[in-house]
Amino acid sequence: LIGMHATVLDDKQRLVTNLDKTAFTVFENNQLQTIKSFRHEDIPVALGIVIDNSGSMREKRDKVNKAAINLVRASNPNDQVFVVNFNDEYYLDQDFTANINKLKEALEKVESRGGTALYDAIVASADHLKKNAKLDKKVLFVVTDGEDNASRESLEQAIARLQQENGPTVYAIGLLGEEKQRRARRALQEIAARTGGVAFLPRTVDEVDEISSSVAHDIRNQYTIGYQPTTPKSVPGYRTIRVEAKARGYGKLTVRTRTGYYPGQERGTSGGQ
Repeated sequence: LIGMHATVLDDKQRLVTNLDKTAFTVFENNQLQTIKSFRHEDIPVALGIVIDNSGSMREKRDKVNKAAINLVRASNPNDQVFVVNFNDEYYLDQDFTANINKLKEALEKVESRGGTALYDAIVASADHLKKNAKLDKKVLFVVTDGEDNASRESLEQAIARLQQENGPTVYAIGLLGEEKQRRARRALQEIAARTGGVAFLPRTVDEVDEISSSVAHDIRNQYTIGYQPTTPKSVPGYRTIRVEAKARGYGKLTVRTRTGYYPGQERGTSGGQ
């Protein structure tokens, strides 16, 4: 089965949490698919917290760290969480744990220096989830304040890696300030949208805590939908996914989920293809 996690919003952008299987329609490459499994419950998540540690983040880290810990506290108690800090390199400062003190300690390993290798850090974190997560549902929570200027991976390569089968949903916070950061905004929005997540672009770091609460709420109120593709897995190439929802008593419903995937690549491909 191809599994995905879907958030449903009404026309006022409020979460809709009371739909059943019959409300949903799934298309792969514009072909109607049969939904084989459907759950709507708060299931544990393998969560990677991926935080920019470049020099410009030094003043913001206290508030960002507090928000990251509050995200964990507001999440399912059975979640497994790891912490990656990155500048021009990425560091797995805490592997999977549910221990808040260990996570705090890892977040406080602040060596604010160097460049911003955002795409490399995201790809490495997605790989860590793929190889080591024991839970099916996977999320990356990414915070940065600048444009990527140090990665070996390009934005397109990073998105392709995230879109491997059963890849993570990315929630991103861009503390980007000035308008000149347009490219960085677009990159975060693209990464989030393709994986079914959200990019937040707050005006100040003071909004980050509230955003982390809304991310936790979003993750805990998703529908988990599985379908068996009509196209065999042996057929290569990218496949688009579209999910629609309709229900009596609601106007236009918007379904946020990943926009597609590369089949059969969740089982340890090497390299970036």
